[in-house]
Parts: sequence; C-alpha cells; structure tokens
Amino acid sequence: MPADDRFCPSCASPLEEKDVDGHLRPVCTECGRTIFYDPKVSAICIVERGDKLLLVKRGNEPGYGLWSLPGGYVDRGEVVEAAAAREVWEETGLTVEINRLVGLFSESGNPVMVAAFAAKETGGLLTTGPETLDLGFFSLDDLPPLAFPRDEQIWARWRDLRDVG
Repeated sequence: MPADDRFCPSCASPLEEKDVDGHLRPVCTECGRTIFYDPKVSAICIVERGDKLLLVKRGNEPGYGLWSLPGGYVDRGEVVEAAAAREVWEETGLTVEINRLVGLFSESGNPVMVAAFAAKETGGLLTTGPETLDLGFFSLDDLPPLAFPRDEQIWARWRDLRDVG
C-alpha cells in the first residue's frame, strides 16, 4: 500500500492491509471499503523513416538520459490512439497517423501497461520537447542505450506483423 494512502476516501478512517481474494489490499477499518489500484496506461508509437525508427532521449524518469520509443501516459477519458499521436507530437514535433495496434504489453509487478501502435509520419518539424533531451532515427541494428527492455519485445512483435503484411 502506498504510504500516501493511509485514509479511506469514503469516510476518512484509517486503512489497513488485508487479504482480499488472495491479494493484500487496503481496506477501511470503519466502513470496510476495499481500495483497488488501477493500472496506468501508456501509449507509444513506432514511427519509421526509411529503414530507421524514431527514438527519443528521455528527459525525465524513469530512464532519464536513455532512449525509448516516443510515448507517454493516456489521460482518463482520452482515446488511446489519440494519446499515442499526441505524445509523439509533444516529444518530437511530428504529427502521425496511427496505422495499427502492434500489441498491449504488460509485466508482472509493473503497474504500467503499454499500448504500442505502428504510425506513419504525416507532417510537423522534428524538434525536442520539454520531456526530450534529443531525438533521432536509428537502425534496429545500431540502437543507443534503451530505457525500457520491453521495447525489444515490441519491435519483435512489430516486425512479425509487418512481415505478415
């Protein structure tokens, strides 16, 4: 249970961890409300230019100073594909059109699930944003240090889908 979550949002009584359906969850000591934590959803894009892929050098944690696919968190109520395109624009200055879902990726113990999309560059001017230190197009055979090991899993799935047609 996160340290900030000490009190029930319904009645303000203290929370304590209890076993609920085989998982330790915060439960209110007074009204009995169980708190369920939702996962965070991140949306990223694979953007090709020739035979190279767009990467951004991260200017925030996690992975400060390392490289990743452009993307970020989906806002509540936002369409996931729109969030993916928005994040590319915010981080790179490029506008993109979402072509297809590559996949939904998650890891045990990690609260972030990643929706990965293949996207086509449609305009804009390549420039860093407030969250990016640098950016560029890289060959899969010559990648800089990556922030997220799962990106290799995403690229493998993307290559499989691309090769199938």
